[in-house]
Amino acid sequence: MILCCGEALIDMLPRDTTLGEKGFAPYAGGAIFNTAIALGRLGQPTAFFTGISDDLMGDVLRDTLAKSGVDYSLAAVSSRPTTIAFVKLVNGQATYAFYDEGTAGRMITEADLPALGDDCEAMHFGAISLIPEPCGATYEALMAREYRKRVISFDPNIRPGFIKDKPKHMDRVRRMAAMSDIIKFSDEDLDWFGMQGDHDALAAHWLEQGAKLVVLTRGADGATGYTKNFKVSVPSERVTVVDTVGAGDTFDAGILASLKMQDLLTKEKVAGLTEDAVSKALALGAKAAAVTVSRAGANPPFAHEIGL
Repeated sequence: MILCCGEALIDMLPRDTTLGEKGFAPYAGGAIFNTAIALGRLGQPTAFFTGISDDLMGDVLRDTLAKSGVDYSLAAVSSRPTTIAFVKLVNGQATYAFYDEGTAGRMITEADLPALGDDCEAMHFGAISLIPEPCGATYEALMAREYRKRVISFDPNIRPGFIKDKPKHMDRVRRMAAMSDIIKFSDEDLDWFGMQGDHDALAAHWLEQGAKLVVLTRGADGATGYTKNFKVSVPSERVTVVDTVGAGDTFDAGILASLKMQDLLTKEKVAGLTEDAVSKALALGAKAAAVTVSRAGANPPFAHEIGL
């Protein structure tokens, strides 16, 4: 089982009304939520840990998880409100305004952390759930508790407009990266870190911190996976882009789904990945993400849509 740990929220996406007025429509979302949905739709045993509300919007989140085959029984349920994110799209690129004061997702603490059994092979972390407190410290504590015995996947998924204390968040990302087996960065993430220049050298930096696989994505220019022994690149799939909401989250799911299907989700096997295994993982990530960007919102493909 792959356990995704992070935010679940409602994306308010811009839509025109039947009268031609500008408005917003609610969609279940959140980066880690999207990855869990994508994994479930790709047929992988998936669970999700977050703080989730018992309100109307929480019902939307639970219903969406259930319909995609994701187990949310580990979630910490409360009567706090659901986090809302208003999305602005410019040429298909998304920017966000988050409203999360006192929400169910933000206010989880270490007392809410679940006990995990041996069926949990891998855990995925990242995104905005690591920024605010107390949830940021809670997810970091969960990773610290589990990283020695389970494969850890980490996507920082930087959202600059939501980060009020850049040095603090940089420190958290570095600490969590050092506990991770698989790390994915976009070129925008690296720019935020001030890490411009040769991608080979940038990947080597994170490998030296302990990662076994570093993936750098470049949008339409594809992605490259690095280990200490090799690098392998895949192109992006050519599609008509509607918007990019959830693209990177789906890519993360494709990587993890491929490694699961190749029976490689153990600490030992991830440490010895072959070029062929990484190539297959990146290819599935690219194929799945291409479907997501070809339709509105974070709407990852089901397995049958990409020939699985």
